Amino acid sequence: MPSFFSNKRLIVLLVCIIILVALIGYSMSERRSLSWPEQFLTDSIGWVQSGFSRPAHFAAGFFESVNDMRNIYEENQVLKSHLDEYAALQVELTELRRVNEELKDSLDMSENLYDYTVRSALVIHRSPDRWNEYIGINKGGQDGIEENMAVMTSSGLIGKVHQVSQFSSTIQLLSDQDHTNRISAFADNGEPTYGFIEGIHEESGYLQFTKIDIDAELEEGQMVVTSGLGGIFPRGLPIGEIVYFEPDEFGLSQTAFIEPAADFRQLDSVLVIERGASSLEPDIDPEAEGGE
Repeated sequence: MPSFFSNKRLIVLLVCIIILVALIGYSMSERRSLSWPEQFLTDSIGWVQSGFSRPAHFAAGFFESVNDMRNIYEENQVLKSHLDEYAALQVELTELRRVNEELKDSLDMSENLYDYTVRSALVIHRSPDRWNEYIGINKGGQDGIEENMAVMTSSGLIGKVHQVSQFSSTIQLLSDQDHTNRISAFADNGEPTYGFIEGIHEESGYLQFTKIDIDAELEEGQMVVTSGLGGIFPRGLPIGEIVYFEPDEFGLSQTAFIEPAADFRQLDSVLVIERGASSLEPDIDPEAEGGE
């Protein structure tokens, strides 16, 4: 009797294994469609997954939408404040322009220190042995170029016209160490601080902003521009930013060191600036650029 039940269990086990192997073989065979039990199982799992995923996606989308709405609201408030500031500045600018025009008309002023015209030119030569002193351009007297006109790139001032021929000119760079090569300039920190750009500091490679009042308040990062008081350059041409400053050896004035706004190492094209305001004669102008 026990052997019968034992053999019966063995037979049932063998039958189950055979059925299992058959099902595995059937499921692995290449078929164009699933059997109905497989379809039922797949669809059932899909319904369950859909039932969980839809609420999860809805909740995630809801919280993302709330977060996006909050960000949009904050950005909108910032933009509104900027628009209000812009509108106020626009009104102020319009009013200042109107007042300026009225003042000019009342004083019969037809020009100011900021007026200038621009002529573009190409750099055609640069001597290796005088790399930091002079460059040549392809415009000359026939093109309206004159000595001492300011020369700059789109970034900032680089020098002035030194010599002019009919069809080309030589430009003296700000980095030239000639003692007569100086530019009247100022740094504005509420009140303008005047001085002169005089050559380059050989150790640091920065331009030297000299003869600054010892009591003047300077700050690193201040922009230095042409003053227009030298009788040659217009006012407001960018020169560079103050990197650091120190008193001179006698403690009577300060010298600031300027990182040039223009890249003196790569000069391909330049702008020659013709000052619009009338210039004083160099022999009666005590602050003329290019002189003692």
